[in-house]
Amino acid sequence: MSITVAALYGFAPLPDAAERVETLDRLAREQGVKGTLLLAREGINGTIAGSAASVAAVIDAIRAIPGLDTLEIKHSSAAEMPFYRLKVRLKAEIVTMGRPDLDLDTRGTHVAPADWNALIDDPDTVVIDTRNDYEVAVGSFAGAMNPETGRFRDFPAWFRANRDAIAGRKVAMFCTGGIRCEKATAYLKAEGVAEVFHLQGGILRYLEETAVEDSRWQGECFVFDERVSLGHGLEPGSHTLCRGCRMPVSATDRTSPAYVEGVQCPACAGNRNENQRAGAAERHRQVGLAGARGGAHIGDSGGNRG
Repeated sequence: MSITVAALYGFAPLPDAAERVETLDRLAREQGVKGTLLLAREGINGTIAGSAASVAAVIDAIRAIPGLDTLEIKHSSAAEMPFYRLKVRLKAEIVTMGRPDLDLDTRGTHVAPADWNALIDDPDTVVIDTRNDYEVAVGSFAGAMNPETGRFRDFPAWFRANRDAIAGRKVAMFCTGGIRCEKATAYLKAEGVAEVFHLQGGILRYLEETAVEDSRWQGECFVFDERVSLGHGLEPGSHTLCRGCRMPVSATDRTSPAYVEGVQCPACAGNRNENQRAGAAERHRQVGLAGARGGAHIGDSGGNRG
């Protein structure tokens, strides 16, 4: 039986976010749902997985919260459960930019995937990938600017340093599922950028709805779960996850002498000492044994990192 995966977010005032955490955690556990849900006074964000009925039950409960009836959801599927556990957490922001004060009512204009190509093909448009550098390395839109950030909260500093390259032009922004762009476009509007647009439903919706022959996307899309990356039609990609540094590893990287499955990849091999490598190798062995028994190793991890 395939697993239903739902990436979701919604911005709405949640003064009782702390109480909602306990309620949703209990419901999700009762339904056998795994993944991550983050709640804050500004709304909810997360990715969850389980049977179609169990995921629907959790989504129905979230949509019943005042203001979240128009929750943004992107459904996909997985052959196996892509998360090892459930995490429902209270946060200061549901996606951390360090700007909980932003007026999200001023955010940029949504652009449907069907209209996206025309926007980014316009030579007067600056296209900005709002994701982190390791995500961009897996795939991006042709010609998009890469802010080379290690975390989303670095984006405002990048914009301030590159304001002159953007001034007076239309700006088209995109991210995995759309949530980071909600804040990034609101930030640019607050900084005085007049024409700001973002891809509705994010890369995932574009890959789902756009034919390969019409696509401007190059590579795969990194996702924050054990599937690691997805391609057109939301089919599983070719990347795996390094258990040493939690970074995506391409098929080419896996041919490197520096790559040791479950231990290290070319990106982190030089930063791992013998004790770390030995510990990782033993953990990888235990994970393999647990898998052979039909279970998950209790120390294994997965789920959203952002």
